[in-house]
Order: sequence, then C-alpha cells, then structure tokens
Amino acid sequence: MKFREHWERIEERFHHGPHGRISIKWGLFSGFAIFAAVILVLLWVFQTMFLNDFYRFIKIREIKDTAQTIEKGINSDDLGMQLSKLSQNNQICIIVSDEYGDLFYSEDASPSCVIHRLNPLQRAAIYMLTDRNGGTYFETFFSDNLKTAPDLQRRTYRGEDPDAPENMIYTFIAERENGRKLLVLLNSTISPVGATVQTLRIQLMWITVIMLGLAIALALFMSRRISGPIIQINSSAKGLAHGDYNVEFLERGYREIAELGITLNYAAKELSKVETLRRDLIANVSHDLRTPLTMITGYSEVMRDLPGENTPENVQVIIDEANRLTTLVNDMLDLSKMQSGTQTLSRSVYDLTESIRNILKRYNKLTDYNINFTAGRNVEVYADELKISQVVYNLVNNALTYTGADKCVYVRQLELGGKVRIEVRDTGEGIAQDKLKDIWERYYKVDKAHKRAQVGTGLGLSIVRTILDMHGGAYGVQSEEGVGSTFWFELDMEKEPEI
Repeated sequence: MKFREHWERIEERFHHGPHGRISIKWGLFSGFAIFAAVILVLLWVFQTMFLNDFYRFIKIREIKDTAQTIEKGINSDDLGMQLSKLSQNNQICIIVSDEYGDLFYSEDASPSCVIHRLNPLQRAAIYMLTDRNGGTYFETFFSDNLKTAPDLQRRTYRGEDPDAPENMIYTFIAERENGRKLLVLLNSTISPVGATVQTLRIQLMWITVIMLGLAIALALFMSRRISGPIIQINSSAKGLAHGDYNVEFLERGYREIAELGITLNYAAKELSKVETLRRDLIANVSHDLRTPLTMITGYSEVMRDLPGENTPENVQVIIDEANRLTTLVNDMLDLSKMQSGTQTLSRSVYDLTESIRNILKRYNKLTDYNINFTAGRNVEVYADELKISQVVYNLVNNALTYTGADKCVYVRQLELGGKVRIEVRDTGEGIAQDKLKDIWERYYKVDKAHKRAQVGTGLGLSIVRTILDMHGGAYGVQSEEGVGSTFWFELDMEKEPEI
C-alpha cells in the first residue's frame, strides 16, 4: 500500500502537476530541431555576413605567406623560377629591385597590376618608406591609380567604390649573402564578393528549406526509434512495480536499450520465481511446523485428559516431534547463514568414505529402509567435515522420502580423474525433465502434496547446493520418470603421500 501511494505521488508530480517534465520523445525531437536550426544559422552567418571578411583575411594571409617564402629563398640560385611559380600559383605580382629602384626580377600575374606601373624613382621612394617602417610595409586601398610612393602611406580610399577591386601592397627589404639589400614588392587584389554573397543567399534559402524538412523528418524518426522502446520499457516497468510479473519488455532498438530490456525480462522472471518460492515457503514451512506442533499438542492433551496415557511411549513421541521441530528451525537458520555469507568453512583433511559409513550406520539403526553403500577404497578430501556430512544427510533424506516400495537407497563412491564422486540413488517415481533445473532452488518442491520425509525438513537440496557452492564442488542430478533419481556431488581428492 505504501508503494502504491508513493508511486501515485510520483505520477502526480511528474505528469499531472505544474512541474511536469517533457517526454523523452519530444525532448529528442526538440534537441534535433534546435541542432538543425543552429547549423542553419551558422551557415547564414558565416556564408553571408562574414564571407567578405573571411575572404579578405585569407587573401592577406596568402600574400604575407608568399613574402615569407620569398625571403627564405632570397639567396637561391633559381630565385627567378621560384618567383614565377609563386606568382602563377597565387595570382600575385612580384617585383624585386634595389634601393635605387633598378629592377632585378619582375613577375606580372594581372593586367591591372599596380606595382608594374611604378617607375624607378617611385620604387626608390617605397624602399625608403619600407626601411623607415622597420623593413616591412603593408597597405590596402581601392584606387588603381598609383602616382607616387608616399601616396601609399596617405591613402584612405577604403569604401570609395564598393564594386572596385581592393588592392593589397606588401613590401619588405631582404638582405642577400653578399650584404646587398633588395626591395621585394608584392601586389594582389581582393575581388568584390557582393555577387557571390547574393548567390549564396539564394542557395542557402533552398538549403534551409531542404534541411529543415530533412531535420524534422530525421528528428521524428530518431525520436521514435530511440524513445519508443524506452516508453514501452517504462510502461512495462510500472506494471512490474505493481506486481505483474508476467509483463514483457521489448528487446529491440539500440544495443544499450535492448540489453536493458533483456535485463528487465530476466529480473521479472527472477522476481516471479521468488514470488512463487515465497508462497511455497509459506506453505511448506507452515506444514512442517504445523505437523510436529499438532502431534505435540495432541499427545499432551491425551496424557492430560485420559488416565493411563501418561506412558514413556507417548512422552517419547512428544520428544521426537519437538526434536523434529528444532531440526527444521536449525536448518532454516543454517541455510540463511550460509546464503548470507556469515558462515565460514572449517576445512581439514579427513576420510570421506569412513564418514559416510558412519552416517549410514546411524540410518540403518533408526529406519527400516535398506541403504546400500559401495566404495572401492577409502578416499580423503580437504573439506569441512560437518558441512559435507550435512550434504550426505540431506541427499539420503531426500532419497528415503521419494524411493519406491522396495525401500531401497543406493549410495556409491566413484573416483574420476583426481575427483571423488558420491552418488545417491532412489527407486522412486523420478522427476520430469522440465523440473530438474528448479529442484535446487530455495524451498522448491516437485511434489506439491508435500510428501513428508522420515528424517529431514524439506530444505535439503537448498542446503546441499549452498554447501557445495561454498566448497567449489560440482553437483547434479539424473532422473528418469518411473525409474528413479540419482543425485551426485564431486570433491577434489587429497593425493596419497609418497612413500
């Protein structure tokens, strides 16, 4: 009841309250849509508003990089060839002259090149201007009428004619190995990008429409593909939380979501099994507790109410049933301790064969069943003798409970490649193959009618499994309906001492 109230408060808060959260489907859709919008905005900004600035930056960087390349190769024997390649590849006009304006090299890459209109006096003036400026000089302007070198320093033509090409002049003074200084002039133009921007705007309009359509379609598809399984898992999880253990989780979608579905299906299956075992536990334990208590109460009332019934035999029945009740409680406590990990093993080397013989001798004195034990030789193991004795007791108890009318139980010891195997076989009705995997579960009973053992509590196989798991030993069962069942376990043998 508390869980249901807690769950209703959660639903009220997140689905019906004023602070309701958006679903994962629309959250994913919104995320994809915003991402697409940001991409489109960036395209518009960088392809239209800042295109001219980017283009101008690239051209300026290009002319300066060319200047650095020339400066590095100024002493090269094939300087003329290098200048020719640089001029053709980058569409840059190049002139190399001395401080008096006399030409050494000239590369013309444009018919409207400004620096090729300079006379020697103007080149000499530019040399002086560059030298005063620290050895380099750079300027951009829109005029293509270069008259005198000093005009380079005074021009402010930027914005004079937005449709005219913008000229870039870069000069630097390079010194050769012989100590002679040369003036290198580079000239390039920045073409107007107004028409290009207009073209890009038209293209971007179409791209925007197409991308928005694709983004919406992709967002819807991805949101459904991702959120669909999660929404189904969430819905199924609500059913599981309300106790519907038959709910099924979809195992599709992306790997992590599919793995989540597989895990939750396994959890639902295990919870269903635990719930079934819990009900069986209540039924089995209540039966096992009720039977001895009924016997104790009945015999006590008889001894109290009927004269002459206060006999040693009746007292012994009460004692036996009280002992049976004590055994049941102790077994439940032992199983709980072992499964919680609070009980540890006390291992030692002991004679397993002799230990089994002593156990079976006690059975033969207390029961009218025929228990046969066969062993080739005595075998020692390194294990907890008390715990392994519990394993043998419980397997024999189980065999005595379900053996056939011949009242025979067969115990056999085998040696298999360094391991000793103990088999306990009965001649009962056997176990169906589809139930074999469940018989080791806690409180599981094949016979729901609860066939009561002469000795034991009904928790035997759970105790067997837990003890053998603690020892790291193997165990199993083979059974055939109408023939009987054979329960077995294996432990490592201790090696014989060398003589």
